[in-house]
Amino acid sequence: MNNPARRNVVTVHIAGEEYAIRTDATEAYTRECAEHVDQTIRDILDGAGMLPVHKASVLAALAITDQLFQARGESRDLREDIGTRVARLSDDVARRLDGRGLATPS
Repeated sequence: MNNPARRNVVTVHIAGEEYAIRTDATEAYTRECAEHVDQTIRDILDGAGMLPVHKASVLAALAITDQLFQARGESRDLREDIGTRVARLSDDVARRLDGRGLATPS
């Protein structure tokens, strides 16, 4: 279980606001996450003109969630591809060993 006494407190700035984040993660990782959120909000604000920050924050959350879902899909596709390749290699090795009389009984 997480030990609240061991948590780091990292101060970050997102969309012009200061936040003290309590986290088990490293300071560097927490800052990297905050910088990603801040940059995403700034990108939306730069492209949207006079959009209130709270609305840009919601759009940033949607954009970051989209990135997450796309990465999950790519990861799933890669795992499936690796599984397929491993199965093919395993079958190929078994066939070659069997052709030499080296395969072990199942």
